[in-house]
Amino acid sequence: MSAFDLDGYLKERRVLVDAALDRLLPPEQTPPPTVHRAMRYSVLAGGKRLRPILVIAGAEAVGGAAQTVMPTACALELIHTYSLIHDDLPAMDNDDYRRGRLTNHKVFGDAMAILAGDALLTLAFRLIAENAALVKDPRVIRDVVAEIADAAGTGGMVGGQVVDIESEGQAVTAETLEYIHIHKTAALIRGSLRAGVRLAGGDGAAVAAISDAGQSLGLAFQIVDDILDVEGSLEVLGKTAGSDERKQKATYPALHGIEASRREARRLIEETKSRLAVFGGRSAPLCALADYVVERKS
Repeated sequence: MSAFDLDGYLKERRVLVDAALDRLLPPEQTPPPTVHRAMRYSVLAGGKRLRPILVIAGAEAVGGAAQTVMPTACALELIHTYSLIHDDLPAMDNDDYRRGRLTNHKVFGDAMAILAGDALLTLAFRLIAENAALVKDPRVIRDVVAEIADAAGTGGMVGGQVVDIESEGQAVTAETLEYIHIHKTAALIRGSLRAGVRLAGGDGAAVAAISDAGQSLGLAFQIVDDILDVEGSLEVLGKTAGSDERKQKATYPALHGIEASRREARRLIEETKSRLAVFGGRSAPLCALADYVVERKS
């Protein structure tokens, strides 16, 4: 059997996602123009588009199509981008670069960056609501809205960020570190996959399997991020490397060492792929994505 063409798959879906984002975001000159310029500046700066692609791949795993989940796929990218804009602020991580260029607040100021993030989060839920017109049973939107709100809120990404901030400079346990990673990063990755499966009509068994896979994939993704922050560079990463150590953040390499972190990431990826086996050949994109997550350099 020939190897799955992940590069081609990612390129095709990034083109679809980028076109949809450009269409769904308000034009720059829509009043008030400054906030719309700030929103588009960060969203259209590029990036891996991992979360929207996971929504699409989750739908495809149960026989769905990209276009039927595209509004929700874009919503996940807006939520992710809002979190990056806010993370980069002086009150949080105080970073100057993101995706290879100046962070939002460096260009538009702190206040406008906060408002742009707020607007992206709000628009995201508008897009999920609009996805109702593309699915067989619009009642599923209720579950998807709740799912993504939980993944992005204090039970997920925001909660993980809170503990991450409170743990800076502290000696943390392995349990606290896992809590941070599961909530700050894995929750939204898991939620992306679950949303795709739900919107495409997947049953309870499919949602359970994709949930387990998403948890392992999300944890592995963050562990690799931690490693790249130690070993990467601004040129490759598109953001300032070494920031975790400077801020004395809780990371896998700091607690377990680089090699143990690499082993754990690989173990989690194998676990991810074993959970995806129930989807048969339709899981090929997700399995290839899992390998990409652990092998990536940025």
